[in-house]
Amino acid sequence: MAIIYGLGTFSTSGSDPWPGVVCDGVVAPLVELLDDAPGDLLSLFRAWPRWSQLIDTAMVGADTRSWRPESELSVHLPYRPDNLIGSGANYRKHVIDLIVDKGAGGAQHMSKEERRIFGTELMDKRAREGKPYAFVALRSAIGGPTDELFVPYDQREPDWEIELAVVIGMRCRRVSRADAMAHVAGYTIANDITARELVDRPDIPQMGMDWLSCKSAPGFKVLGPYITPARFVADPQKLHLRLKLNGQTMQDEGTDDMIFDVARLIEFMSAHAQLEPGDIIMTGSPSGNGTHYGRFLQDGDVMVAECDGLLGAQRTTCRLEVA
Repeated sequence: MAIIYGLGTFSTSGSDPWPGVVCDGVVAPLVELLDDAPGDLLSLFRAWPRWSQLIDTAMVGADTRSWRPESELSVHLPYRPDNLIGSGANYRKHVIDLIVDKGAGGAQHMSKEERRIFGTELMDKRAREGKPYAFVALRSAIGGPTDELFVPYDQREPDWEIELAVVIGMRCRRVSRADAMAHVAGYTIANDITARELVDRPDIPQMGMDWLSCKSAPGFKVLGPYITPARFVADPQKLHLRLKLNGQTMQDEGTDDMIFDVARLIEFMSAHAQLEPGDIIMTGSPSGNGTHYGRFLQDGDVMVAECDGLLGAQRTTCRLEVA
């Protein structure tokens, strides 16, 4: 049986961060497994086919008894990708809930029952005939899995969105759906924070969503803690995402509720752009956002985000930004 491991970036007190391998709650610096290992994970993923084989071989004979306990280390952002792409409105129940709760998609005049019927029919048609909807996120918005999140003082509805994130391991340009999964290096967790009141621009509704205003504040793209290599994830559409707010489960959904699966997202995105090794795709968020509960992020809130089948969990404490 293969030894399941993850890749992360760690530090001890007073040390600079270093890339490491985590397995069964213990960690080793990557250079202790491979003398010539790169000093950061982005460089590792830029040559993933080579390093993947070398790490797998090294792990076969690794004596993890001498490794350091994970609890004694600080865990950082795994790495900052050159490109971070999001998939919007990609969970069936999530989009239906937005239509019911907010009247999205032109359903403001309908009753809640009519909105649900309308949303269900719309999503069924989109799955049959539609295509993914993507946006590009800012690198400056990326935050680590244990970083504090400073909620902007001038935002009223900052919302959580746990997501499965895909790490690209090979250059992708016009990749078919059938070949897409061979280009995946691994998976991690994302939390795509969104200011709901800033999504739409009432002054110019013809222009669609205002991605910059609603999703780009510092720390609004939480990534990590670890990258679980793709070889340990038999089917990314059979994982389960869970987000708790102050101990209460808010999102609890399987990735099988995606409208467009991981392979289709890669096919679509690579048809319009060139994906590079180390790029990350956020695949959309399931139902259970703050819009559904009428409750948004506040000072002192603690979010814990995890995915069954992936190693590690995010723990994010919210602080109110000082004006």
